[in-house]
Amino acid sequence: MMTKDLRLIVVSGLSGSGKSVALHALEDLGYYCIDNIPAALLKAAVAEVHSGEGQTAELLAVGVDARNRPNDLEALPGLLGDLREQGIRTDIVFLHASDDVLLQRYSESRRRHPLAVHGAGLRIAISAERDVLTAMHDAADLIIDTSQTSVYELADAIRERVDRRQSESLSVLIESFGFKHRIPADADFVFDMRCLPNPYWSHDLRELNGLDDKVIQFLDGQEIFNAMYADIIGFLNRWIPRFEDAHRSYLTVAIGCTGGQHRSVRMTERLAAELRKHHEPVLTRHNNLANHRIHPN
Repeated sequence: MMTKDLRLIVVSGLSGSGKSVALHALEDLGYYCIDNIPAALLKAAVAEVHSGEGQTAELLAVGVDARNRPNDLEALPGLLGDLREQGIRTDIVFLHASDDVLLQRYSESRRRHPLAVHGAGLRIAISAERDVLTAMHDAADLIIDTSQTSVYELADAIRERVDRRQSESLSVLIESFGFKHRIPADADFVFDMRCLPNPYWSHDLRELNGLDDKVIQFLDGQEIFNAMYADIIGFLNRWIPRFEDAHRSYLTVAIGCTGGQHRSVRMTERLAAELRKHHEPVLTRHNNLANHRIHPN
């Protein structure tokens, strides 16, 4: 008989995207972790580790990869839905990265891709894996693009976004980025700051960033910057409650400028500060600053 105080995290995603790192981070947080579990055995595993007899686990994390039978992967979201109806707090975390990044990681590690069978090329294997995991990707509560993320930053994301999320709460991440680098693939909403005055063209501000007081004063003194802020915070204040009503667990908002150094950074921090007055958790991340780990409120 399963009880309602169990929390289950299902970690899935592309090989080389960081699933082992995520599971290790969860293990450090006290989760009982099982990697490469057959999807068809998940329900039995949940019952076994939380049977109520002897020492039981209240925190369980499992890794599910593309080596499962396709029918079992397609059925897994429905099975997890059944567990949620029983009161089990369940999150699906899906990790992925760009093909070029995955190719580089496999080249550096010299490991064999699990779907690279019968001499199939690595790029073909990655494409096949994306297809096999479509159902898991589409059912995911949180999708994390690790293309520009170190193992330490991924562990931070797991700790701050997944473990800290309380029951029924919507975890909001606002992240800055530079369009010249790439748009974060895990964003639910993307807002473009490139129409705003750019501190980069000021000699005194070029080497600073949106966390520095001089840049803050410059941008907050611009009427057009304040108008953009008012529009975005109004949008978020209107729609975040709707996401909560729909029982969404995670929301990611990406704020972009040319280089991800000035305008997007300041807008990210200003939006987060306002949202934290009536919502939590609200986290920030700056993708193109030297130290851009996720920061809690």
